Amino acid sequence: MKKILLIQAHPSGDSLCHALADAFESGVRETSCELRRIDLGTLRFDPILHHGNRGDQPLEPDLLQAQQDIAWAEHLVFVYPNWWGSMPALLKGFFDRVLLPGFAYKYRPNSSSWDKLLAGRSAQLLVTMDTPGWYYRWLWHRPGHNQMRHTILGFCGIALTRISEMAPVHGASTAKRAQWLSQAVTLGRQLG
Repeated sequence: MKKILLIQAHPSGDSLCHALADAFESGVRETSCELRRIDLGTLRFDPILHHGNRGDQPLEPDLLQAQQDIAWAEHLVFVYPNWWGSMPALLKGFFDRVLLPGFAYKYRPNSSSWDKLLAGRSAQLLVTMDTPGWYYRWLWHRPGHNQMRHTILGFCGIALTRISEMAPVHGASTAKRAQWLSQAVTLGRQLG
């Protein structure tokens, strides 16, 4: 039985991302997988890492629970909009506050090398964008996806295994949105 953590990172509860997370969750619930879910817009925390990684900013209870959920999970699923070529500030602030030294990674003494403390986990992304996928890939070289793959998840040892883009959202028909929701249900089922 796979342990899945679903992290929905759009701040609004009536967004397409929220509906995609609901659809994905319904697909997972049809399997034997265990699922936990975090909706970042409902958490109470300061997204600003005021003093860097010196460890003098205590984690709020919601972030302590998020760390426990990440430690529990074998597979993480992030659902979020691509804004300005990357993730929303809420998700970046969550990463800044939660993926701390001693939890997500640890620098080796007298070295610039580090240990990836979340190794062995996998992740996938469901990302909404107004930019067409081909444009994001070929003209901008997928900056947000690369950031997630290499400098956030990969830095901590989490292998990014799948990226699903729902794009372009701007001007998408009701039928297209329904297709994306159906795709999210299928993606959830596939984890079983």
